[in-house]
Amino acid sequence: MLDWQTRNQLDRLHQLMADAPFAVLTGAGISTPSGIPDYRDNQGVRRGRQPMMYQEFLSAPESRRRYWARAMLGWPRVRLAQPNEAHDSLARLQGRRQISGLITQNVDTLHDQAGSHDVIELHGSLHRVLCLDCGRHSERDSIQHLMETQNPYLAGIDAVQAPDGDTLLDPAFEARFQVPHCPHCAGVRMKPDVVFFGENVAQATAAKAMATVEKAAGLLVVGSSLMAYSAFRLCRAVVDQGKPLIAINLGKTRADEMLDMKIEGSCERLLPLLAERLSS
Repeated sequence: MLDWQTRNQLDRLHQLMADAPFAVLTGAGISTPSGIPDYRDNQGVRRGRQPMMYQEFLSAPESRRRYWARAMLGWPRVRLAQPNEAHDSLARLQGRRQISGLITQNVDTLHDQAGSHDVIELHGSLHRVLCLDCGRHSERDSIQHLMETQNPYLAGIDAVQAPDGDTLLDPAFEARFQVPHCPHCAGVRMKPDVVFFGENVAQATAAKAMATVEKAAGLLVVGSSLMAYSAFRLCRAVVDQGKPLIAINLGKTRADEMLDMKIEGSCERLLPLLAERLSS
């Protein structure tokens, strides 16, 4: 059962979205029920160690070795993750044209797997690998097979899962790791096709996300602390246009002072209720 405050807030959100479709922006909180860890706690504080920065990945071969050794062990859990009820609910809303667009900060493709279409991936996808030398893409599964073949000593190692397919691996396991080479040009600078910390969102992607928000009647933020500027700027644009900005999130967000309403609850519980109300 919902408490009276949450029920009233959900009623208000339903009324707003029934009048005109909102765009939806999702963050890590929508995927944690699917077993993918998030970066921040309920106060917006980053968990664990500092993630690898883009310049560090580019400039230091040992950093790429460390990244790929850990990512090789983390990938199977990301690949096997399944959409949860929150992803499914957004796919249903989009299918009924009750949301006007879907933007995600996540790199797990769970929205696509749930049946959503034209998802704007602000930060890319772990399911693709980009060669920085020739600019061509490879499927992550093929690169994973290559790494597992070249690094059999890591078979059976159980590392603790971290956000975005990373793991907490003992550094002693990293020194022998063979970094994958590009299957197209044999280049050694392969990276997942995601936006690293310290790297900018592609200009075309940022522009498409902004256009989606500007055309929408409002913006619903789901499961995001909005600490990344690429997401926060979209919220600021909505507020500047005088349109509603609402969040379903457990804990603090960077936009708390700008929000018209924040529903403190789990998105996998609340989004199915919202979808049900909008269908009636």
